[in-house]
Amino acid sequence: MTARVDLVEYADAEMLALDLATIIADELAGVLRIEDRATLVVPGGTTPAPLFDALSGADIDWARVDVMLSDERWVPEADARSNAGLVRARLLTGRAAAATFLPFYTGAPDPDDTLAEVEAMLIPHLPASVVLLGMGADTHTASLFPGGAGLDPAAPLLVVIDTQDMLRVTLSARVLRAALAVHVMITGAEKRLALDRATGLPPEQAPIRAVLDVAQVHWAP
Repeated sequence: MTARVDLVEYADAEMLALDLATIIADELAGVLRIEDRATLVVPGGTTPAPLFDALSGADIDWARVDVMLSDERWVPEADARSNAGLVRARLLTGRAAAATFLPFYTGAPDPDDTLAEVEAMLIPHLPASVVLLGMGADTHTASLFPGGAGLDPAAPLLVVIDTQDMLRVTLSARVLRAALAVHVMITGAEKRLALDRATGLPPEQAPIRAVLDVAQVHWAP
């Protein structure tokens, strides 16, 4: 069955980043009006970095916001491949420096050794208030890849993914789709075509499909 997509189109990537940052800030502020704390889940990668720049200056009570990643490469923050390093540099600055960051990476050689410890840290902050995701040209989202683990509705909170070049830890699809609000941010014609293709495929073949029915997709050329 083909998924219906709640798609918002923008003139360019800059407008997308600014408008979506405002939407997310408003959603977090709305949660904080009725709850003690709010949880924001964000991706790594270069696409959301301009959005992080805009969001970091939002006038909300960041001291009551907990931030976690949708997925992380199992490398130290000082490594250029670390998603945590990007988030600290581009999001957790300015006003947003007051937020609490919940990193996945523990320094253990094997993530399986400390996965239970990380899950125990995350559980009190779930379900998330707002989830921001990206999507690859292969339709993967977070570190949920076609034919990979973490897509089953019975999957655990965190899943270890071996992509041959490195280990990754990702929130499972059931955790991502349980958020109060889910946004997917994509740019470029190639990813728009991938999104269109994904609407007619099952999550096992197009992982983004696992959240499309609960997400708002934001796209710019």
